[in-house]
Amino acid sequence: MSTWTETPRLRLRRFTPADAGALAALHGDAVVMRFVEDGRPIAREVVECETLPEILAEYRTLPAEHGCFAAVIAETDQFAGWFSVRPATSRGLDRGGTEVGYRLRPAVWGRGFATEGLQAVLRKAFAELGAARVVATTMAVNTRSRRVLEKAGLGLVRTFFLEWPEYLEGAEHGDVEYALSREEWVSSTARH
Repeated sequence: MSTWTETPRLRLRRFTPADAGALAALHGDAVVMRFVEDGRPIAREVVECETLPEILAEYRTLPAEHGCFAAVIAETDQFAGWFSVRPATSRGLDRGGTEVGYRLRPAVWGRGFATEGLQAVLRKAFAELGAARVVATTMAVNTRSRRVLEKAGLGLVRTFFLEWPEYLEGAEHGDVEYALSREEWVSSTARH
């Protein structure tokens, strides 16, 4: 399977139909989904019949090399989660750019994989995909994800509030947008 990008410990590649079980387990985990969408796990049938087919279709419909990519631990080939790079279209984003995101299994949390993978995605976005600006969002109360975004080099732009169909604990604190420009990324990489 071809590699989209890699780090010393992770290999990111396109999803395949064979990833249905691993993706369903990830999206079906209540802890993983706590701060995502409506805060509820997604049923296996929905992941298999809707989510994964949408991810696979994006490889044809999004700009080249954009989409959602399975992250596997290089040493073991174990599924760790996913990272994405797409045109910025999430609710609340109105300034354009390229949006990045990630979702990882709790078993790999706290080991630096999120920051490592996100830094590789940023490198790919700026150095190869021509991104001028990269953005990401999360709930304001999602302190772990906010820390990952900051460690990867993105800076807080604003807090914003959206109307959601159902209350999600912590939503009253809003969502946050983080961003990094190409110039900031180049300057940061030149210092390291």
